[in-house]
Amino acid sequence: MYNLPYHKEQDEQVIKEFVAKYPFAFLTGCDSENRPIVTQVPVFIEKMGKKKVLRGHIMKNTDHHKAFLHNKNVLAVFTGKHTYVSGTWYSNPNSASTWNYMSVHIKGVIKFLDDNALEDVLRMTSLHFEDQNEQSATVFDNLPSEFKQRVMGMIIAFEIEITEIDTVFKLSQDRDAESYHNIIKKLNEQDEDGRVIAAEMEKRAKNLFPEYKP
Repeated sequence: MYNLPYHKEQDEQVIKEFVAKYPFAFLTGCDSENRPIVTQVPVFIEKMGKKKVLRGHIMKNTDHHKAFLHNKNVLAVFTGKHTYVSGTWYSNPNSASTWNYMSVHIKGVIKFLDDNALEDVLRMTSLHFEDQNEQSATVFDNLPSEFKQRVMGMIIAFEIEITEIDTVFKLSQDRDAESYHNIIKKLNEQDEDGRVIAAEMEKRAKNLFPEYKP
């Protein structure tokens, strides 16, 4: 990833909330022949004692399951909204255009868990996406026993002990105040992705440019 200090998010709470908002991560690793593998699955960050982990589940006996049995090193990439930023929006329009986006990269070591842990993961996952509605028919505890047993035989839960967290929140922090605020204005005229990025920029505007007055 681009390792520029002004594009880093240092607030742990912001990172945690970002991962919770965009949990459908790219889970990447290498198989026994050093070929890259990747799977997109929902995973959730949790604190267990003094360590932080990611938990989720994948299908058994697939390329990613076999790869992680061979090589336990994992990279999980969480991505959010992203949008084009035109160079014509800068105070100096003779500049290259760019892309604003937010991304969290988490490295760790994976281990696979037993069926009791799988039940916990499935319960947590279903409740999350059903907005904690315990009465929903699709929440794990409300599914038919026969169905649960059949499905659980095909999947396995995992836990990734987090060893490193890195971020890129590329939100035009390196631009001058006039350009920054004009980018916000232009993005608010765009689609949902643009407006979300504009809102993220607005959160940071006062700290970046405390003296700026339009």
